[in-house]
Amino acid sequence: MSAPTAPRPDLPTTSPSVAATATAPAAAAVRRVRLLDWRVRFAILSVIWGFSFLLIKVGTEAYAPFQVALGRVLFGALALLAVLLVRREPLPRGLRTWGHLSVAALLLNTAPFSLFAYAELNIPSSLAGICNATSPLWGMALSLVALSEDRPTRRRFAGLGLGFLGVLTVLGAWQGFSGVDAKGTAFALLASLCYPIGWIYVRRTLAGTPGSPVALTGGQLMLSTLQLALVSTLFTTAPASFPLWPTLSVIALGALGTGMALQMQYGLVTEIGPTTAQMVTYFIPVVATTAGVLVLGEQLHWNTPVGAAIILAGAALTQARPGRRRPA
Repeated sequence: MSAPTAPRPDLPTTSPSVAATATAPAAAAVRRVRLLDWRVRFAILSVIWGFSFLLIKVGTEAYAPFQVALGRVLFGALALLAVLLVRREPLPRGLRTWGHLSVAALLLNTAPFSLFAYAELNIPSSLAGICNATSPLWGMALSLVALSEDRPTRRRFAGLGLGFLGVLTVLGAWQGFSGVDAKGTAFALLASLCYPIGWIYVRRTLAGTPGSPVALTGGQLMLSTLQLALVSTLFTTAPASFPLWPTLSVIALGALGTGMALQMQYGLVTEIGPTTAQMVTYFIPVVATTAGVLVLGEQLHWNTPVGAAIILAGAALTQARPGRRRPA
């Protein structure tokens, strides 16, 4: 996850966007007495986001991918709107803000959520979770072109190369990618690419916009709900039934993974800072892989965890910032 005051493109798939636009008063509004130690909340957040890929997999057993994505943003929006109602905070104002939020919704919710759901029709949830970890790598590559203030370094270039070496390891490139569903994997990687693109857009259009991150993200999820409702109406048929476990999975995916988890992450950023809070990104593929193997019985070959570790090492290097030189 990324900090409200310092947006970066290395977010997990469940993060919408506009935490980047939080102002100092908005950040102060989320400071309150914490009932749980931050380490406990950090662990809970890692589990929630790691299990998101399992929930997507279960949801697609009964619902079309667009419908899974629709349920995800719908219940996520309802969760955040409930928070706004309790806090008596208004939604964002201004046509310009809502116009930019609609683009952010497309790039950071509608497109990636749909792509991950389609990907998991053909690939294991564990592989989808590992593909999600490539977002920092895409972000690094894009930042070289789109963010002039984000200067590349040798270490970050090395991280980029190492990360994509990890992708090739996960996919078994030396075996000619045999046994890997190319379409599903491409969808998952494309979904991961959507996040840094969306963050670059948010950074250039919504940074400094008045309003709390919860209000802005709630508005963004509302717009994504409208987008996916339209797409689902045009390209899918209404479900004939609502099986228990797939339905509960979609509800949990939205209310917990896209609603409560965001709220928890905002609190972590405020309490422990963005650098530590964003480390949750590196635990997500570990949880996703473990959940896929233990709960869904997905097969795990040696190259999957090894490649995932290489990807995470590369991602960590791409996020390294040069230290300040001490005065002589």
